[in-house]
Amino acid sequence: MPLSTDLKMDVLVVTTPEIAGYKIKEIKGLVYGQSIRTRGALGRIVAGIEAIVGGASQTYLEEFNKARTEAIERLKENAARVGANAVLSVDFETSEILEGFILITAYGTAALVEKE
Repeated sequence: MPLSTDLKMDVLVVTTPEIAGYKIKEIKGLVYGQSIRTRGALGRIVAGIEAIVGGASQTYLEEFNKARTEAIERLKENAARVGANAVLSVDFETSEILEGFILITAYGTAALVEKE
């Protein structure tokens, strides 16, 4: 069941182990969020043409950005579920599963923080 947008918006997400101006009150543990996206057959054809012509594949870049955003939103949902209001040391892992499927995992340490 999805959480309210307000709860997700209150979750800070940082790649650092600490947040300037905040004190860590409690570590809640590891949390992650995942997203799987595909471009489908037509998208792969367009990406193939882009590859032949040269330059960046805008088609795949758009899907990659959507997947990353979705993974971060799921990360925030999972952090809120365990009572955290921040996720520290966030990192990303990207994989291709099957032909044309992108899997992005965002993971980090859920924590309860408060302003100093």
